[in-house]
Amino acid sequence: MKELAIAVYGREFNQSVIGYVVELFSYLRERNVQVYIYSDFHNFLKKLCKVDFKFKKFKSYKDLPKDISFMLSLGGDGTMLAAATLIKDSGIPIAGINFGRLGFLANISKNNIEEALDQILSNKYQIQKRGLLQVETSDGSLAEGENIALNDVTVFRSDSSAMITVHAVLDNELLNSYWADGLIIATPTGSTAYSLSCGGPIIMPGSGNFVITPISPHNLNVRPIVVNENMKLKLDIESRTEKYILSCDSKSYTLSTKTTLTISKAPFNINLIRLENDQYFSILREKLLWGIDVRNY
Repeated sequence: MKELAIAVYGREFNQSVIGYVVELFSYLRERNVQVYIYSDFHNFLKKLCKVDFKFKKFKSYKDLPKDISFMLSLGGDGTMLAAATLIKDSGIPIAGINFGRLGFLANISKNNIEEALDQILSNKYQIQKRGLLQVETSDGSLAEGENIALNDVTVFRSDSSAMITVHAVLDNELLNSYWADGLIIATPTGSTAYSLSCGGPIIMPGSGNFVITPISPHNLNVRPIVVNENMKLKLDIESRTEKYILSCDSKSYTLSTKTTLTISKAPFNINLIRLENDQYFSILREKLLWGIDVRNY
């Protein structure tokens, strides 16, 4: 029987969870699973504990075998976003074990590692496809892989002194000139993140939309707008400092106001592993504390 191979990705985390990491690797060793571990994460683990398992290391998805079964992300939602960027268009499914706080994307509890992996190794799960955004810059300043986002693409002012003006053109038609601290363009996955905190709506995955949400707009009549995911959004930014900040999920770049952005749907999806008892609305109720009301009991 061919040995099962998986990838493990992680970043530095609080040492209090190291016991769960050791539990995970012990479980995988007992089941003869070949582990490919992200090189930087491997170096971090070696400083914390003596892990004598035989790992193979990787730096990008190109280092992984074509028959890799799935990737485990160890951390919070931010780690999941970084893992999604790392695997790009390889199609490798991702499951997240939550060592963070909220756990919308990384929704496997660290207290249920063995139970969850039993289901995954028994193929008792579903694949949920999530769309991404991609950004093209007029000066070609973003390298391949730096310009994709699973959650959101955001432009910010570069300092705290003044607002910026974001001229937004949607499919060659002027949408608005936003006087604001910034503008968020979020996928359905990212609609429960930064966009939600700025008053944006929750959009179900698979809805075929994205949402444009202003950050602290000067005109209070300006509201978030949901648009079709196949539209292209062009942004020109004005700023007193002649620069602004672009973020693609957790990656940030300082750009010149001479740089125009074009934002569109990425030509590939990310495959998230969802266990049989993972339901979108139950996750919303749990993570957003819906129903925490004495009248419901």
